[in-house]
Amino acid sequence: MLISATPFFIVDDLTATLDFYQSKLGFNVPYKGGGDGEVEDYWAFVGRDKIMLMFKAIAPDVHPQPNSSRHPWSRWDVYIYTDDPDGLYAEFVAKDVPMHSALANTSDGLRAFEIKDNNGYVLCFGRPLASGSPGS
Repeated sequence: MLISATPFFIVDDLTATLDFYQSKLGFNVPYKGGGDGEVEDYWAFVGRDKIMLMFKAIAPDVHPQPNSSRHPWSRWDVYIYTDDPDGLYAEFVAKDVPMHSALANTSDGLRAFEIKDNNGYVLCFGRPLASGSPGS
């Protein structure tokens, strides 16, 4: 039985990324490492509720490559299911999270919104529309 998946994103600045995900999106940092006391940690997992994401600073010349930077029609780097996109959207707006796309019922059949993180990755938070559900 498969339990979860953890997307892995390359970042330029791990400290700035962890700050963004903790202060703006409410994630915690359950694991980080790679450093040896003299070298700073270069990878970390962040988590919130039942999801996790992994970030790694590879080398100064290896930069983030969000999907949309390679193919403009490839909007998302990750889709995160939430049973309450309206509540989460309100939380993020209150924290001045940079929105990439406002909360809406989309042509994809979702109640969703998109944010762009400090590395340019686009995260879609949403749920499928169901007749009679709030927001549909």
